[in-house]
Formats: sequence, structure tokens, C-alpha cells
Amino acid sequence: MINTYFGSVLRGLRLTLRHIFQKKYRKILSITHSQYFTQAVDTTTIQYPAQKMPVPLQGRYQLHVEIDDCIVCDLCAKICPVDCIDIISVKATEEIGLTSDGTKKRLYPALFDIDMAKCMYCGLCTVVCPTECIIMTDEYDRSFAVMTDMLYKFSEMTEQEVEQKKKELELFQFEKEIAKKEMAAKQEQLNAGK
Repeated sequence: MINTYFGSVLRGLRLTLRHIFQKKYRKILSITHSQYFTQAVDTTTIQYPAQKMPVPLQGRYQLHVEIDDCIVCDLCAKICPVDCIDIISVKATEEIGLTSDGTKKRLYPALFDIDMAKCMYCGLCTVVCPTECIIMTDEYDRSFAVMTDMLYKFSEMTEQEVEQKKKELELFQFEKEIAKKEMAAKQEQLNAGK
């Protein structure tokens, strides 16, 4: 029984020493290269972070939002199975601009946070986005010591700006209501005069 222990230890050491003295490393090939899955020689260790494994084009990694193209439709937050996307919008009093594909923007993104600690990288949020402003990047090696650092904030509005936009909306709705009442009163006068 002792012979089997020593024999297995010696076989392991021999294999380790062979790898150490060969000092050959695997060539980094693209995932689309014909030899990618058939590389049988050399070690499979790469010298990270100097070398990185190539990532496939359809890979699912970190989320990124182009907030200038976002119409704050909330579809990504509704479809997310783990509720890692938080969105709060403030309605604008008029059109506030256009996205890169020509869609009109009518909502301000008061809050647009993605908690990547919760994200399961399913990609559903990228599929339902009508303006394609939320995408999955090829970054996969973000690591943090504190979990709260994985909360990405994409909204650029300050709390003061949000409050100002809310007050503008309230004033606009108040003026609209007064105009409606005045119009109804004029309509009544016209109907009474007939």
C-alpha cells in the first residue's frame, strides 16, 4: 500500500517537473480559429492579466447603458427576473430631445441603477430595449472588495435637478388644469347663449 502512495506522488511530481521544464504556454487563439478546441500540446495556463482568453461575440458580460439614448420606458426593469435594475422617471413638460435612432424622449431618468451583484447575465434586458441603449459589453473581469461597488449608477441627474423637474411638471399640470376649466366655462357660456 505504501508503494502505491509513493508511486502516485512520483508520477505527479514527474508530470509537474515536465511542465516546469518545458515552459511552453498555450497560444492565445481567437474563438473562431479552427484550432481553438483542438489544441492538445502545451499547458493551458495563460499569464493573466498580461494575456487574456478571447471572448465570443455573443458572450454575456457586464451591462452598460447609453443614458443619452434611453427613453426610460422601464421595459428592462420589468423583464429582469432578479430585479437588479431600478428605474425612476420624471415626466417632462415638453419633448427633451431625440435618441440616436430618432425616438422622441419625454421622460427624465431620475434614477437608473443596475446592481451587477444580483445580475444573472441572462440578457433579457438587452433584448426588450426598444432603443438598444442597454448592451452587454465584453468586460468580464471586474472584481470588487465591497459588494456595494457593484451598483452602477447611470443617471446623471442630481437630486436638486430631479426636484426642479418635478416642480416644473406640477406647475405645468396646474396651468393645464386651469386652462381646461376656463375652456369648459367658455363652452358652457356658448351653450347657454344658444
